[in-house]
Amino acid sequence: MTKSANHSRINLPFVVLAVAVLLSGCDLNPFGGSDEEILPGTRISVLALERTLRPDLNAIDTQIVLPAPENTDAWTQAGGLSHHAMHHMVISAAPRLAWRSDAGVGSGKRNRTLGEPVIADGRIFIIDAKAYAMAFNARTGDRLWRRELVPDEEDDGNFLGGGLAFEDGLVFATTGFAEVIAVNARSGRDVWRTRVDAPIRSAPTVSGGRVFINTVDNQIVALAARDGRRLWSYSGVSSQTILLGGGSPAVDGGVVIAPFTNGEIAALRVDNGAVLWSDSVIAVRRTEAAASLTDISGRPVVDRGRVYAVGHSGILVSIDLRTGQRVWDVPVPGVYQPWIAGDFLYATTIDSEVVCIDVRTGQILWVTQLRRWEDSEDKEDRLIWTGPSIASDRVIVFGSNEEALALSPYNGDVLGTLDLRSSTTIPPVFANGTMYVYDDAGDLLAYR
Repeated sequence: MTKSANHSRINLPFVVLAVAVLLSGCDLNPFGGSDEEILPGTRISVLALERTLRPDLNAIDTQIVLPAPENTDAWTQAGGLSHHAMHHMVISAAPRLAWRSDAGVGSGKRNRTLGEPVIADGRIFIIDAKAYAMAFNARTGDRLWRRELVPDEEDDGNFLGGGLAFEDGLVFATTGFAEVIAVNARSGRDVWRTRVDAPIRSAPTVSGGRVFINTVDNQIVALAARDGRRLWSYSGVSSQTILLGGGSPAVDGGVVIAPFTNGEIAALRVDNGAVLWSDSVIAVRRTEAAASLTDISGRPVVDRGRVYAVGHSGILVSIDLRTGQRVWDVPVPGVYQPWIAGDFLYATTIDSEVVCIDVRTGQILWVTQLRRWEDSEDKEDRLIWTGPSIASDRVIVFGSNEEALALSPYNGDVLGTLDLRSSTTIPPVFANGTMYVYDDAGDLLAYR
């Protein structure tokens, strides 16, 4: 921006405040009449109206048809597989708690884990909020091993972020201590450790013998899964203000889709990190303060040659994987990965809405408003709802209010609720007809 452009910028919040002060000193109502003549009716914020999502009227006759549910015996990384497109999972009609296990330290003010459990070879792996990696028997919940990931030079285990991935008998862990660690999945013993330039707040992505990580300063690093050698790196533009979490890269068809905290999404070649294209997932029309946070903290999804990504600032996009051409965008702000099932995409917004989008047209088919506040009357303690999962004809979301909801994927109606013992802000994972949940209290639960 030129110097003259800087001088011509208007400070909008200051102008609004100044106008409010001037009006407060006047005896006249600026819209006519006295102050006592208040029109009846409910007052609705204009800015609130600006943010309201509504179904597209041109899509009211669209029939939602999902692919048949499919079971899987593994969930090898955050998002299930490297492309993060799991479509329609399997779970029983009335899932019941099969087992509950103590899985370490839960999330608190100083420590927080953001990574989902990982399932492979009949075991489920987690990393807790003190940076301990653990393995459990996926059928019984018995703990098999526990391994501290904190480097020797660190004097405490305060931990934010990170996650796990599995490939070829190795569990790969990322941490806020700027390290990537590979451990033996059977024993939990170290195989290699590689230090990077900045902390990591998201889980790694593994594909074809490579481990891809995203650091907090927007650097994508590719490591050799066998020995941790650095293969290549790509540096995006860093941001001064970022959200706590981060988005794991998606990998499909020889392309790495990298999300960044500055709102950029870049397509890189798997073999050498060369840039194929980039796009900016930033809404330019939103005016509220939340729009200034440009993070793409939700994992991008790659499916059938399209990339789907959602940004905190207020937009969800569909991009052609090969050309980088934007196919459509919708005004949906979010921090969790959207979920694709056939020709339909489901997302949870930062305003506690669940939306269904036709990926062929970008039209919003339905919107369901969830509860937004713990105290709805005073509007205190905003609730957090996880990104949606689709299993056996249900859209499943977990909340920070110790509740899980099942919604109809066809019209958004609430089908049922599940009372929990703790808040849950990490989405569930699925394998062998079981839904696994890692809650904020540090408990690992299996529902069948």
